[in-house]
Amino acid sequence: MRTKTVLWVAAAVVVVLLAGLGVAFAVRSSDRAAGEKPAPSALPSTPAASPSAGPSPSPGADLTGPLDLLIIGVDTRVSVPDWQPHADAIMLLHVDAGLTNGYLTSLPRDLRVDIPGHGRHKLTEAMSYGAEVPGTGKADPLKGYALLAKTISAYTGIKKFQAGAILTFGGLSKLTDALGGVTLTIDQKVLSHHRKPDGSLRPLAPGGGDYLGPQAVYLPGTRKLTGWQAIDYARQRYGLPNGDYDRQRHQRQLVKALLTQAGNAGLATDAAKLTGVIKALGNALLVTGDRPAAEYAYALRDLTPAGVTMVSLPGDSVISGGGYLGEQLLADGRAYLKAVAANKPGPFLRAHPKLINK
Repeated sequence: MRTKTVLWVAAAVVVVLLAGLGVAFAVRSSDRAAGEKPAPSALPSTPAASPSAGPSPSPGADLTGPLDLLIIGVDTRVSVPDWQPHADAIMLLHVDAGLTNGYLTSLPRDLRVDIPGHGRHKLTEAMSYGAEVPGTGKADPLKGYALLAKTISAYTGIKKFQAGAILTFGGLSKLTDALGGVTLTIDQKVLSHHRKPDGSLRPLAPGGGDYLGPQAVYLPGTRKLTGWQAIDYARQRYGLPNGDYDRQRHQRQLVKALLTQAGNAGLATDAAKLTGVIKALGNALLVTGDRPAAEYAYALRDLTPAGVTMVSLPGDSVISGGGYLGEQLLADGRAYLKAVAANKPGPFLRAHPKLINK
C-alpha cells in the first residue's frame, strides 16, 4: 500500500472514531491502490486527475475550515418488525478554520424542535420520520439523516453540515473490540438497564415496562472496557442524577477515548491492524458528504484528541399538564450553538468555561 494511501486510511479511521467519517471510502481507495475495481458508492466521486509532470496535491489538501460535521448513533432494533431508526446519540463537531481544533457537543435526543413537514416533536423522531419509505415498512437511513440535518440546521442556525455519518451501536461495539478494548475514566457509578454482568441481555418483565435480573455495574475509576461494556456504559441514562445529560457526557468521553486508543494501537503504521478495524465496521457505518470521505479524513489529519474540546449544553425538561414532553436547552446552551453558527465557539467558551468538560 502506498504511503499516501496509508495516511489517508489512517486519517479516515481517526475521523471515524471522532466523527464517523472516512472508512467506507478509504477501503475503496486502498482497493484501487491494489488494482481492484471499486464497489459502487452513494458518495460523490472525484474526477480522475490528468497526467502531470509533478506530484499532484493530496485529495482533500484544498479543504479549509471551518467545518461542521454531524455524527448520529442509531439504535436500529433490527429484531422489531417495521422499526424505524431513531437517533439515540446526536453529536456536532465544529472544526475551526485551521482544522486543528475541534469542539464536540451533544444535542438531547428528546430536544423539542420543529421538524419540517411534521410539526413539533422530539429531535430523535426526525430520523424516523425522514427514514420511512411509505408503503414498504422499510427505512432509508440516509433520508432520515437528511431530515435530521435539516431540522438541526433550522434549530441551531448552522447553515450546512459538510459531512456526516450514521453508526449503529453494534458497529461501535465491534469497532471497540477491534481496537483491543478502550480505556475509560468512569466519572460516576452507573447501573446497566440492559445488560447482566456477563453481558447477556436482561429479560423484560412480564407485561413489559422494565427489565429483570442482575445488572452490570460500572464503578468510578480508570478501567479497560470491552466493546459491549463500553457501549452499554455510554447508553445508560436511567438512574443517573442528570439522566440523558450524563449519558451525553459519557458518549463524548467514549468517542475521545476511542480516538486515543486508535493512536495508541499504531493504526497509522500497521496496515494489518487497520484492515481489521475497517472490516469490523462492515455495514454498520453509513457516510455522506459533499466530498469523498477520505478527503475530509486527509484534511483533518492534524486534529488530535488534545485538540478536541468537549462541551456540555445545559438543559431542562419540558412539562405540560403534568406530562413530560421532552427537553429544552437553557440560555447558555442556545447561545453556544449561535456561537458555533457564527464560527466563534472558542471565544464563547473562554467567556463560559463551565460548559467545558474537564
